[in-house]
Amino acid sequence: MRRLLAVFALVAGFLLAPAHADAAVMDVAPSATASASYTSPWESVAAVNDGIDPARSDETQNRRWGTWPEAGEQWAQLTWPSAQTISSVQVYFFDDGGGVRLPASWKLESWNGAAYDDIPAAYPIAADTYNTVTFPAVTTTRLRVVLRSGQASVGLLEIKALADTAGQQSTWSPPADLVAPLDEVRRHAESVNPDLYGYRNYAWDQIMANGGSVDYCVRWDSGAPVSAELRDKIEAALARSFKKWTDVMAGHNGWPYADVPVKVVGWAVRDRSLLQWNDDSVDVYVGDLSENAPQCAEPCGRLFDQSGAYPNCPGGPSHHYDMSLWLTEGMSGGMGGAWGQRVGSEYLVDNLGSDDIHILLHEIGHSFGLDDFYDWTPAGQCCFLMKAGSATSITEFDAWMLRDVWRHLKNRYGY
Repeated sequence: MRRLLAVFALVAGFLLAPAHADAAVMDVAPSATASASYTSPWESVAAVNDGIDPARSDETQNRRWGTWPEAGEQWAQLTWPSAQTISSVQVYFFDDGGGVRLPASWKLESWNGAAYDDIPAAYPIAADTYNTVTFPAVTTTRLRVVLRSGQASVGLLEIKALADTAGQQSTWSPPADLVAPLDEVRRHAESVNPDLYGYRNYAWDQIMANGGSVDYCVRWDSGAPVSAELRDKIEAALARSFKKWTDVMAGHNGWPYADVPVKVVGWAVRDRSLLQWNDDSVDVYVGDLSENAPQCAEPCGRLFDQSGAYPNCPGGPSHHYDMSLWLTEGMSGGMGGAWGQRVGSEYLVDNLGSDDIHILLHEIGHSFGLDDFYDWTPAGQCCFLMKAGSATSITEFDAWMLRDVWRHLKNRYGY
C-alpha cells in the first residue's frame, strides 16, 4: 500500500559506527530497560541509555535523569532480557550546579539471581566526561549504578555498559534461494532512499528508546461511537499484529527482546461523546485536527520530538506516544511509515477477530523500513506480504527482509 514518504525527510541522522574499534566489545546499554529508585517528574530515566553522548554535565539540550529533591542513596538500573557479560562501565554525571550535583561516592552492583553484589573497582568522580570503571567480567541481567549524594541530589546523563561479545555467532543465514533476492531488495532500497541507514525514527529506534516496547495513540477519524470493549479489542488487535513482526526477530542475530509489548496510551477524536467510557486508562485529545482528522498532541509524539524529553507534553515523557494508528471512516487500502499506520476504521473493526489483518500487517512493515513492490519483484519471488495483494500473512521472504534491515541497523544500538 502507499507510504507517506514525506515523513522520512523530517529528521536527518547518521549511521553510527560501533562504539569501539574492537568488534568483540560493544555497548549493550541501549538494549536494556532503564529504571530508577526515583526520578524527578520533569526528568526521564530513559536518558541514561538513549545513546546520546553529552557535551557537558550541565546538559540542557537532551533529556536527563535527576533525583531532586531526593537525597541519600539513589540508583539507576539497566535490565536485559538475557544475560550480558560486562567488563567495563562508563557513566556521565549530571551536575546543573544547583539542586543536582556530582555524587559524594558511587559504585556498581550486579544481580546474581537472588541479590545484588558489589563490583569492586576504583570509582572516579569527574564532571564533563565519562567516568570509566573496569573490572573482572561479570555476567548478569541487571546492572545498577548506585550514587550516594553529597551537597545535593544526584543524577546521570548516560551509562555505557561494555560487553564482551567474542564467541557469539551471527545468525544471518538465510536460505540459499533467498540470498540473491534479498540482496536485490537491499540494493534497490539503498538506491531509492539515500538516508536509508541514517534515518533514526524507524520502529526499531522506537523499541530501543523505550527499552523494548511501543506506545500508540489512536486517531479515530470516524463518527461511530467506541465502547470500552471496542477500545480494548482494537488495542489487542494492534498488539497482536505488531507481535507477528517482532516474533520473527526473537532470538535472531542479537535481537534482544523475546517480546515487545504494545500499548495504546491515547485516543484523539472530534467529539468526546464518541468515546463511551469514563475511566482514565488512556489520554484523550479532543478537537485538535491535522489533515482534517483528529490528531494526538504533537508535543507528546516521537515523530515531533525524538530527544525523548517531551517538555511540552501534558503529563511529561510518561505520556508520550511513538506512533499513531489512524483509523479513517470509508477508507480502503492503507498507508504506513515511521509515524504509524492508517487503515479504514470499518476494515479494522470488521477484522478484529482475524488472525492476520493483512493491510495493517503490511503497513506495520513500512514502520520497520520495509518498502513497497509496485513496479518490480525480486528474482524468484512472487507472493509476499510487502508486495501488496499477493499474500495476506508474513511469509518467509518478508521475515528475512525484516532481519536484513536489522542486520544493517543493529550496530547503531551496540550489536
